[in-house]
Amino acid sequence: MKRVVLVTGASGGIGLEACLRFIEKGYEVYGAARHLDKMEELVKKGGHAVYLDLTDEKSVDECVNKVIKEQGRVDVLVNNAGYAAGGSLEEVPLEDARRQFEVNVFALILMIKKILPVMRTQKSGRIINISSVAGRFSSPFLGWYHAAKYSVEALSDSLRLETADFGIKVILVEPGLIRTSWGNIAADSIRQVSGSGVYSAQAEKIASFYEVNYRGKGKISAPSAVARCIVKAACKKHPALRYSPGRGAKALIFITRFLPAKLYDFFCRKFFGI
Repeated sequence: MKRVVLVTGASGGIGLEACLRFIEKGYEVYGAARHLDKMEELVKKGGHAVYLDLTDEKSVDECVNKVIKEQGRVDVLVNNAGYAAGGSLEEVPLEDARRQFEVNVFALILMIKKILPVMRTQKSGRIINISSVAGRFSSPFLGWYHAAKYSVEALSDSLRLETADFGIKVILVEPGLIRTSWGNIAADSIRQVSGSGVYSAQAEKIASFYEVNYRGKGKISAPSAVARCIVKAACKKHPALRYSPGRGAKALIFITRFLPAKLYDFFCRKFFGI
């Protein structure tokens, strides 16, 4: 019997790459996203494309029910969907901040709530939450994104302890700099919110940093680096609790863990040139 995996945010980047690698490993793969037209390669390779709007509970129900109806089980859930809302904390509208948490945190938990009863019945399952190095430290003009990823870290740690007796493993993947559209989206968001206000000079430096470093000209990791890690976490008998793939991930986590706060602030401002 094939193991069944459901991956959110599967229309591109890390999510799509993970789906394709799961297919190569012999999994029955369901890739979920709003843009079904971007998952043609997934379908051609033998996967299933499922519509999913994470902000709509009915859509979440329909997505999960489809997988259960067709396969009767879910062995691996990969919560990959998410985005970055940028701008200074003073200027980001609270409506945008709430949406950041709605998509990156509450939608992730909603998916888990729908899947957990199935995994408990199976007495097995793996939940792989895609966090970020941004869940281990904070930087300017992405405060709400960091707050959301910190929440994913904390909730995953609690969930791991709660579900261990049911044979369910909860794993965090914390990517570093990865060649996706994330950098451009974050830069655009920072400029849109703070590009013309009192923080405009600082905001432009931060936005330019993300544009340059996510353009792919420098040393930046491909989505495949994270996808390999996700599949490893799903397949390994005794997976680690956390994986940190991609450029700079391990170094950033180490530095922010051991560096005094004042020194971190100094080097952070120096790093971004603000």
